[in-house]
Amino acid sequence: MKRGLLLLLLCTAGLFIASRSASPAGAQPSSELRALNVSLGHWVFHGTTLKTKSGKPGSWTWSEDCRWSPNQLYLECTFSNVWSGKPVESLVVDTYNTVDHSYWHYEFYASGEKGGKPFVAPMTVTGNTWIESGRKAIPGKRDGERIVYHWGPPGHVRVAIETSKDGAHWTPVDQGEGSRQK
Repeated sequence: MKRGLLLLLLCTAGLFIASRSASPAGAQPSSELRALNVSLGHWVFHGTTLKTKSGKPGSWTWSEDCRWSPNQLYLECTFSNVWSGKPVESLVVDTYNTVDHSYWHYEFYASGEKGGKPFVAPMTVTGNTWIESGRKAIPGKRDGERIVYHWGPPGHVRVAIETSKDGAHWTPVDQGEGSRQK
């Protein structure tokens, strides 16, 4: 319990310090980070879980609000989701890391999922497609998982959560669409 609280305090302090220390007011995101601008604003998603544990399809909704951190290094998004009647509240932070030259996706849970296991995934951004690569597939032992976003036309996005037994062939298990709200 103490270790978990210490980890939470350290992460919170690190995000606070980073958001207050890097870029001066009015700074613009780097060219790599500007690729994430497409998700700024308030979005509402609706979708379907194609295969649940009960074998019956389910539905889900996401309400998402995204903005840049004050230092223009982190895209911060709050999510209020409902998965087949189960509410899930989370904070997402997307960024580009200049050390390893890659995008990263972090999701922290306040309710609906265990707080000690945030979702952390490398992310590829290629044109209007983002892929958050979750679990790697280990053939015969564990399915892989990823989330794919296709942005466009403006104000619209398609999303699919996919699984794979081999890491090469992917099957959607959830799919839906989102639209930017005015």
